[in-house]
Amino acid sequence: MSAKLINGKEIAAQVRQQVAAGVEARKQKGLRAPGLAVVLVGHDPASQVYVGNKRKACEQAGILSLSYDLPEDTSQAALEALVDELNENPPAVDGILVQLPPLPSHLDADPILVKIRPDKDVDGFHPYNIGRLMQRKPTLRPCTPAGVITLLDSIGTPPYKGQHAVIVGGASNIVGRPMSMELLLKGATTTVCHRFTDNLEKFVGGEADILVAAVGKPGIIKGEWVKRGATVIDVGINRMDDGKLCGDVDFDAAAERAAYITPPVPGGVGPMTIATLLENTLYAATCCTPTPDAPSRELFVSGGGNPPNKTPPPKRGGFFYGRAFYCPYLALAF
Repeated sequence: MSAKLINGKEIAAQVRQQVAAGVEARKQKGLRAPGLAVVLVGHDPASQVYVGNKRKACEQAGILSLSYDLPEDTSQAALEALVDELNENPPAVDGILVQLPPLPSHLDADPILVKIRPDKDVDGFHPYNIGRLMQRKPTLRPCTPAGVITLLDSIGTPPYKGQHAVIVGGASNIVGRPMSMELLLKGATTTVCHRFTDNLEKFVGGEADILVAAVGKPGIIKGEWVKRGATVIDVGINRMDDGKLCGDVDFDAAAERAAYITPPVPGGVGPMTIATLLENTLYAATCCTPTPDAPSRELFVSGGGNPPNKTPPPKRGGFFYGRAFYCPYLALAF
């Protein structure tokens, strides 16, 4: 193997240490620890393991983890009511995460994602947060794509400008689409490949200086396709018939051609997804927790204007969406 490994576990550990330091700094100022509400519906074994890892990571970083484990037959109305309750409990809950996928088949994920308040959407899936990313003004970013950028930054990837990034698996709202936006933000020339793309080998082998594979099909990217000197990020996690995990990229052959590559799962992107979730939770708490130099968040029901008998907030950023709110710290990030 000639490629250098991008050690996702080590980089994620560094990010988690930084988050823990940020949480401790809040406590030293007399502020409470951030709180993350994690909602799990049903008993999917993989989801239970993943949620357990998230909760453990929260505890290690000093973030309060609030667990909401619901039965398989939970109704759509009951789940939405829980989200409403968590939305209106800012003193304890800075972030809300509903574990996706999968939800039980009788539940519709889209209304749930839209119902989570954008400033508590630590998964980064709300249309508002995706829209901010599209407009080059990101707030809470989808965790896996943002984690991939952290991996690329950590190895001193050659300047993104002038690099051709190819994302395979571009139809996904969780990884592919926001990943393309993240790479565009960095200045890369970006190509998105999906199930209707003809001659995938041409895009991977002929053009991909940076290759991100997020399809969910084992070995769909042949190692001999990889451009020599490329950086390869394998987001795919696939369980084989023998129980072993593998990615989307033929690792051994790809490692002979790439300059950098993530190791076989679970040591690559997975740990970064959880680390970025912690970053987002700390960011959400920092944005919206009242401090002596920043007013508290205002909550009100609004059609898009100002709350009754309230003066308009200063034009420093913030936004309104349904049950609207204004968060001045969000503006300070830009």
